[in-house]
Amino acid sequence: MAEDMKQQITIELLVPIDKYLSAGVHIGTHICTKFAEPFVYRIRSDGVYILDVRKIDERLRVAGKFLASFDPTKIAVVSVRLYGRKPVEKMCQYLQCKPFTERFLPGTFTNPSLKWYFEPEVLVVTDPRADSQALKEAAEIGIPVVGFVDTDNKTEFIDLVIPGNNKGRKSLALLYWVLTRQVLRERGLIPPNADLPEQPSEFETSV
Repeated sequence: MAEDMKQQITIELLVPIDKYLSAGVHIGTHICTKFAEPFVYRIRSDGVYILDVRKIDERLRVAGKFLASFDPTKIAVVSVRLYGRKPVEKMCQYLQCKPFTERFLPGTFTNPSLKWYFEPEVLVVTDPRADSQALKEAAEIGIPVVGFVDTDNKTEFIDLVIPGNNKGRKSLALLYWVLTRQVLRERGLIPPNADLPEQPSEFETSV
């Protein structure tokens, strides 16, 4: 399957195809919602839906350009999932945005009287299901949402979908590493072909 996908991809990707495949960014689940169908490349013999790496890469580019247009201190990045916590914290370290990596407390975006209140201009979620509270509050206050979406996710309230394996440790590390690098490139803070000083493995949550 990997060789087949490699042969289909001739465009220049943000990282080599082998890097995407070895991190498993394309590995979906046994469930595919109608929202995820446009991003599916094929169904594996064991019933696992496989995402199209070209579309993952394409959306990472779009999201990088989109997020670069915001004041970084007004970007909220959320991950209730354990494997998303370090990637989110690393992204926010580089971009100076606001990480939310513990339980997302109700009212965080909607109740100014709370001491932990934060008023974002854009939200990034790791998993629409796990991060549903943040997603609902973003919809309530009317801000745009960028979301990593696996094959079993719905895309309600998400304005910019990035398809990808949002459950794997290596996958989330690479996806957030690429997105972080792309935002910095779009802002002109690093050259167009430059990398981050750390490798994607440094974005991985320890187990």
